[in-house]
Amino acid sequence: MDPDFWIFFGVGVAAQLVDGALGMAYGVVSSTVLLALGVPPANASASVHAAKVFTGAASALSHIAYRNIGWRLLALLSVGGVTGGVLGTYVLTSIDGKVVKPYVIAWLGIMGLVILWRAWRGTRPRVLSWKRPLPLGLFGGFFDAIGGGGWGPVVTSTLMGSGAEPRQAIGTTNAAEFFVAVAISATFIGAIVTGHWDADGLGDHIWSVGGLIAGGVVAAPLAGWMTKVLPLRALTWLVGLLVTSLAVWQGLVLAGAR
Repeated sequence: MDPDFWIFFGVGVAAQLVDGALGMAYGVVSSTVLLALGVPPANASASVHAAKVFTGAASALSHIAYRNIGWRLLALLSVGGVTGGVLGTYVLTSIDGKVVKPYVIAWLGIMGLVILWRAWRGTRPRVLSWKRPLPLGLFGGFFDAIGGGGWGPVVTSTLMGSGAEPRQAIGTTNAAEFFVAVAISATFIGAIVTGHWDADGLGDHIWSVGGLIAGGVVAAPLAGWMTKVLPLRALTWLVGLLVTSLAVWQGLVLAGAR
């Protein structure tokens, strides 16, 4: 079996465990690692969202079992997220990867700083009210598609910063992410079928995607339990430092390549 499978199995396990506890980080961490290995932005996003379909389903079932879901909030976030995700995917597949990569790296760096802000302040930055979840989902879905990660940092942070109960915010955001991942993956497939996007080299990452799926699915059933018991602030620091460091490193590599 390809060594990439086991590398990304470990990435998938770690990212999903933290994602289950914090309501964020699976997409951001996975996308940043793929970009660090030289995968083009559109291919990285497509790979991560294909994995999210499976890990998102497992995570959603876990949160349902632990009753961490707000059903009305789930519906509104999902509608907004699906719409924003489809739009973001169309934009991403319409732009050359070399052009969009600096912006994707910058976005992931911002998400890393958002996570570090959460750790430092022990709170979440307020962006939109959780009482208007449909536009929040639209915003989160768009940037999730563009960067291959961002749904959790945008949506979970905003919900909790606006006063939503933490367990419900994390559980509902994770559950809605499944629908967003399905929509984004379907849009990538549609772009390939219609010839809108030439997914050159996407098949080269099949073992990486398989590892992300396997690792994420193995870890996902623990998500609801971890939301209750783990020290979230320490995990937040670790994820924020990892994502920010990788983004800075990629920025320096990109600058040097020029």
